[in-house]
Amino acid sequence: MADVIDYKIYGDDMQMVEIELDPGEGVRAEAGAMMFMEDGIVMQTGTGGGLFKGFKRMLTGESFFITTFLNNGRSRARVAFAAPYPGKVIPIDLPKLGGSFMCQKDGFLCAAQGVDIDIAFTRKLGAGLFGGEGFILQRLSGDGMAFVHAGGTVIEKELGSGETLRVDTGCLVAFEPRVTYDIQFVGGFKNVLFGGEGMFLATLTGPGLVYLQTLPFSRLADRILAASKTQIGEQKGIAGMGGDLLGGIFGGNR
Repeated sequence: MADVIDYKIYGDDMQMVEIELDPGEGVRAEAGAMMFMEDGIVMQTGTGGGLFKGFKRMLTGESFFITTFLNNGRSRARVAFAAPYPGKVIPIDLPKLGGSFMCQKDGFLCAAQGVDIDIAFTRKLGAGLFGGEGFILQRLSGDGMAFVHAGGTVIEKELGSGETLRVDTGCLVAFEPRVTYDIQFVGGFKNVLFGGEGMFLATLTGPGLVYLQTLPFSRLADRILAASKTQIGEQKGIAGMGGDLLGGIFGGNR
């Protein structure tokens, strides 16, 4: 049984979640997510269920280890977790959602002690190899609270029975297990080469709850990388012009 925890989310575009723990209660989080913790809370780092569990988490891009923050004091104490890039923190009440929820790799932020974090594969291995973020998913299961991070603004959609939504794989954050999930090839030579939307889309079919994000980390990283390359190219161009100018000055004095 998972610990019953109290929490509060702070911030707007760069949120953090503060969790208040009774003596003996704990919360699990990925390595590096903790922002601060009060006296009485101790860290216990491990694989979270053996070496196999650790290796499976590594497949999702997460750390091999997972850390439990346990309140060993005699009074209530708080610990806070912040996401690694701008976005929102989504609280997921697992008991109200059937006891489990699927989320994108790198999406898990923290959860009450007793919530299990495992991986789940898509059905189509071939498509998954090229599907980017859409291939490997995390399954959060238990009877406690879990918290997922999303980039940018969060869009919540409740799909009706048989209703289908096609989503960029990076924009999908989390969804109920009863939602049918698949990856489909975009198709079309021009679409693949010049569409700029990737080769695959995630297809979601209701019923069930779906969370989307407006700023996938992959898009943010691509823009930063492109800007860095442009800046480096401009600097090299300026340096080259300076070298030509100096060469002309000194060469003309010969």
